[in-house]
Amino acid sequence: MIVRFAGLGLGAATLTTVAAASGNTNADVLPPSLDVSSFMAEPVTPRSTLIKDKDDMKVKMEMLIMKIQTDFCRALENEEDPSKKFIVDRWTRAEGGGGVTCVIQNGKTFEKAGVNVSVVHGILPVDAVRQMKARGKELIGKELPFFAAGISSVIHPSNPHVPTVHFNYRYFEVTQENGEKMWWFGGGTDLTPYYLVEEDVRHFHSTLKKACDLHDAGYYPKFKKWCDEYFLVSHRNESRGVGGIFFDDFEMHSQEDSFKFVKSCAESVIPSYVPLVKQHRNDPFTSAERDWQLLRRGRYVEFNLVYDRGTKFGLYTPGARIESILMSLPVYAKWEYMHSPSDGTPEAKLTEILRNPKEWI
Repeated sequence: MIVRFAGLGLGAATLTTVAAASGNTNADVLPPSLDVSSFMAEPVTPRSTLIKDKDDMKVKMEMLIMKIQTDFCRALENEEDPSKKFIVDRWTRAEGGGGVTCVIQNGKTFEKAGVNVSVVHGILPVDAVRQMKARGKELIGKELPFFAAGISSVIHPSNPHVPTVHFNYRYFEVTQENGEKMWWFGGGTDLTPYYLVEEDVRHFHSTLKKACDLHDAGYYPKFKKWCDEYFLVSHRNESRGVGGIFFDDFEMHSQEDSFKFVKSCAESVIPSYVPLVKQHRNDPFTSAERDWQLLRRGRYVEFNLVYDRGTKFGLYTPGARIESILMSLPVYAKWEYMHSPSDGTPEAKLTEILRNPKEWI
């Protein structure tokens, strides 16, 4: 069985939303430190607010993720057919905030590449509060004002020898009933190959480790272990991929130091992943290797729909934009009854690693 995840409607509002966003007055001209001219679209937050609150972490995070989105999209476009560019869909949310979703679909190099920025605020619904409390957050109140800004990306390549990558970096604020404001960061980057090239995996992990080591030598081993545990498809008893780093509820130092760590991690995505695309995008492959890629994507879908925190939070949020939440799903995926790779094959080698995660560096 092959399932096609169409992801329709992602670009319908592109021209109107971006054009409407450009109607800024002279009073809203941004200083050089807040230059947005190269971004994929106008930021979600009005320019007047960006200027007034330029030192606020909410603004700093929005500017960071808009820049990361642009840098990553341009890097991917450089690996794609020149005629294939990202569709840019700038959207708004009636309950507060909005986002910028960028998607390439059915390209030569990327079957589906999505890079989504969301900057939303409003009242945290009861289900989301309950989910956070289950993670140990001591939140006072039932429906609480919140702010969330994040970037999330999943890249599904056309060639089975190019791995899928996912990254997500986010900032969260909640104001409790007593007026106390809580904040934290979360995120990570992880790799899901269809065929195991150990040199590629070592490069990926080494690049993430360098970013972590700039701040604390203990971060990489801690967050690598957390990644292996988080991306477990427990009903299959296997990992989604070969890991990377993952962290949540990060507030270990000052807000500024925490932000700098997240910035280093986000900036490590391009050097960790794009060289793998360059190396393998033109590798020859067989129809059997394509079938295996589709089967592995099915497992990817299972994790994202059953376990992923970001998906659950998005679906619990009033006014959620479903197209952007489910952007992570591939265009095509496949399930076969009781499929198991033959012993001694490259597919069996990958499966063994997914069932028994290892240290790569």
